[in-house]
Amino acid sequence: MSEVNSTDWNAFLDQHPEAHLLQTSAWGELKSQFGWDVARVKVEKSGAQVLFRRLPLGFTIAYIPRGPVGVDWASLWPIIHSLSRARKAVFLKVEPDLLGEDKSASDNKLPEDFLSSAQPIQPPHTIVIDLQAKEAEILGRMKQKTRYNIRLAGKKGVLVHPSSDLDTFSRLIQVTGQRDGFGVHSFDYYRHAYQLFQPQGTCEIFLAEWEGEPLAALMVFIHGKRAWYLYGASNDQRRNLMPTYLLQWEAMRWAREKGCTQYDMWGVPDAEPETLEAEFTSRSDGLWGVYRFKRGFGGELKRTIGAFDFVYHPTLYRFYKLYLRIRAG
Repeated sequence: MSEVNSTDWNAFLDQHPEAHLLQTSAWGELKSQFGWDVARVKVEKSGAQVLFRRLPLGFTIAYIPRGPVGVDWASLWPIIHSLSRARKAVFLKVEPDLLGEDKSASDNKLPEDFLSSAQPIQPPHTIVIDLQAKEAEILGRMKQKTRYNIRLAGKKGVLVHPSSDLDTFSRLIQVTGQRDGFGVHSFDYYRHAYQLFQPQGTCEIFLAEWEGEPLAALMVFIHGKRAWYLYGASNDQRRNLMPTYLLQWEAMRWAREKGCTQYDMWGVPDAEPETLEAEFTSRSDGLWGVYRFKRGFGGELKRTIGAFDFVYHPTLYRFYKLYLRIRAG
């Protein structure tokens, strides 16, 4: 077994700056505070941070978010399977950080005994904004209405600044969850995330205010040359001042100043581009509610290869899938 500690894992990631945020040791530490156990394994050219969720009777679910890292995954799978079996995993879910057009890459092809899964944990589709151009060019790629709203917020006196006010951030995100009907994390979750990443300079909360009144906030993370907008919130009042547009723009500017070349808007509906464009004006369920907003920033629609499961206990796996279908109603 080639299990490594967080120090060795960080040294490995230093050699792989392209690694995803969800494979960092800080992310593993965050998840370890909220019901997951963390293990990290590596061989010479590849490695993976594996999360384990405990189930009844000592069983677990193994999960690799946006990994493995590196190349030559073939030599890594036997170690991952050995680790997963030792921890009584019913199955291993893998969501590689590979775009759809990369799925046939010889170094990182998933073996045929992995089953395509219809139950992803992370959204497969996202919108990625190229930050390598000058600011004027980035703005020029945006929809006209989005540029207008960014400027409107500034003209109306909306101010955006970094903030450590986790109480306000958590309050705003609770309001957003109730208004838009999606689940949110606890205050402790956001506090842990901020405390783990912000001292490294890889996380920031941005707060939009008008005359001292908090209107909207977001939490953005960076690793390597990429930034991710993971959590955002807005108040029910003064939405006509368009604070969320200026908020995103200032977060992009911050990421660009940090040397990032990409800004990932993190999650849009998992549908073909033609369907997205045909239906976004009439749908507001799930991620459809944010697609109209995110598409306006002029990014490129990207899709990873999705989720795959490797099954260790077929009978228990069937029961698990049945449970998911029942829970989904």
